[in-house]
Amino acid sequence: MVETKKIMWMLKKDLIVLWRHKPRLFSIILFPIIMIALFGYGMGGSIENIPVVVVSQSDGPVTDATLNAIKGTSFYNVVDIINDPQRGKEMVESGQVKAAILLPSDYDNLNSTNAKSVVVYVDSSDQMATQALVPATQGLFSQISAQIGIQKLQAMNSQSSAVQVQSQGVQPTSALAGVNYQNIMNSINYQITKIYGDIKYIDFLVPAVLAMTIMMGAMFSMGEALAGERERGELARLFMTPTSVATVVGGKIISKLTIETARAIVLIAAAIVLFGITINGSIALTILLLVLTALCFVGFGIMISARVSTQEDYTQMVMPFTMPMMFVSGVFYPIETMPWIFQKIAYITPLTYANDALRGVMLKGAVIGDIWIDIAVLAGFTLLFFAMGVTRFNRDI
Repeated sequence: MVETKKIMWMLKKDLIVLWRHKPRLFSIILFPIIMIALFGYGMGGSIENIPVVVVSQSDGPVTDATLNAIKGTSFYNVVDIINDPQRGKEMVESGQVKAAILLPSDYDNLNSTNAKSVVVYVDSSDQMATQALVPATQGLFSQISAQIGIQKLQAMNSQSSAVQVQSQGVQPTSALAGVNYQNIMNSINYQITKIYGDIKYIDFLVPAVLAMTIMMGAMFSMGEALAGERERGELARLFMTPTSVATVVGGKIISKLTIETARAIVLIAAAIVLFGITINGSIALTILLLVLTALCFVGFGIMISARVSTQEDYTQMVMPFTMPMMFVSGVFYPIETMPWIFQKIAYITPLTYANDALRGVMLKGAVIGDIWIDIAVLAGFTLLFFAMGVTRFNRDI
């Protein structure tokens, strides 16, 4: 027979326990809100504000109208307008922009019968941004090409017709009713150059999944290693022996780092065997980056578990950090798909820098000099986490 009073007593007891564990209560309330926001705003968004540089080597109404068309859409974020093609390529290679749009020196010459060659250099290591950018840019210049063709026809007709057609410049976004585009000369020869070749989505995904897997493994294993052992009384028994806090923490670090390093090597081997992934850079540097990533998140785990008494408290506290990092750090989708506030948050999370460094080495063949900022930031996070974890570690909880 169901005893209602005892059921209510048990409910009251669990609510009191939850109230006494403020971190757990805070996580239960905050975590669903964070996930709804991430799915609603981040995952539901479209790719826009892709950073590009325009290399303009000509002046005139066609160039001005083209620049206005590019700047007038939210799809592009025009970082700069320059006139040096080599500098534009370097900005793509260094990761400052996703693409460089090169307008030729004869772009405004409507009297020329030759098609104008517009070249777009794309950072193909960001596969999803490239997948969106290439057709959108091609569509834009196809429309501009049709407009230029119309202007040429109007200029030719004006010489032989009594009706004078006054052309005030190309308006790439205007509609042209009744025009048969098949009969208009192709005025722009659009060329796409993928700097790092054709990158498949799996190639784009694997480096970040490696970093994410290491993060999840390191952080959740630390919950069992410290918070779980504290809850079971194993740490208390260990501290009854002549063992210092530094020894215990150091042993946990070495243990988890060894396990996560082995996991990283297995993951890389599986990616190569199962998906044919090619590491364009150094395999040794790739493994070192994964080790640094593991060390960083082991430190994060120590920081969180330093003052929690149960493994459940630890889990509830790390969830609001781990799950959002998976979404805002560019694991599955480019950071450009996120609203601006999530883009800002991405750059204060260590997983973002781990993803960027691993993609740089595995997809672009980067060396340490190319990713030193990512390495420095990861090292800085690691030192911060360990400093906070060791100084706040409470052996008596």
